[in-house]
Amino acid sequence: MAQEGDIVTAEAEAAAPGALVKRHRLSTRLWHWLNALCLYVLFASGLGIFNAHPRLYWGQYGANFDHAWLELNRFGALWTLPASYDLALSRRWHLSIALIFAFALLAYMLWSLVNRHIGRDIAFRRGELKPAHVWHDIREHARLRFPTAAAALRYNVLQKASYIGVIFVLLPVMIFTGLAMSPGMNAAWPWLIDLFGGRQSARSIHFIAAWLLVAFFVVHILMVLLAGPFNELRSMITGRYRLPRERKP
Repeated sequence: MAQEGDIVTAEAEAAAPGALVKRHRLSTRLWHWLNALCLYVLFASGLGIFNAHPRLYWGQYGANFDHAWLELNRFGALWTLPASYDLALSRRWHLSIALIFAFALLAYMLWSLVNRHIGRDIAFRRGELKPAHVWHDIREHARLRFPTAAAALRYNVLQKASYIGVIFVLLPVMIFTGLAMSPGMNAAWPWLIDLFGGRQSARSIHFIAAWLLVAFFVVHILMVLLAGPFNELRSMITGRYRLPRERKP
């Protein structure tokens, strides 16, 4: 997850280490920053909603006297949006931004299919899922030996797995479990509650998925810092990226 690229041109492949090359498309950069903003607001407002009843259950029902599999204290003002406890306002923030987030994700997925970003850059290639190949990438990341030169422009198997897991699993799960908790959607799509095993199960899965996204964010930021924050941020703001030089033996 140290480096992420979605443009690998012949010119970039041929560029010498240290050269400044085009790396991220405008659509990728816009979605990246919009997604970051949306996820912050959704997470903080979601914790504000959770504070109304900080207990989680499995199944269809859950109330004060039911057995909870997880019970927490209320999250403090530094975690929630708004900072003071206001369930109605937290819900307004959450539901308003959720619409933007869901449609932005759908647009990005469709556009990635059109410009072949998914098939060209994200799909696993032959041999990439072999245990030896996967283990090699794990060892390289553990030793903080990130790709250099033109290799830094291509996703490795860990990046692809993370990208697929977040974009095509975690984010859709967040959206559909959120819909499963909506009374209006329950009337329109009653099968959605059954899909997740009940309203309270959907709430629990929603909570777990949210914290998995936080874990991904923490690891992502750590890898960006280790790989070179200035170069990584420049590539996600301007689209230009300086190819890392070869490591000295």
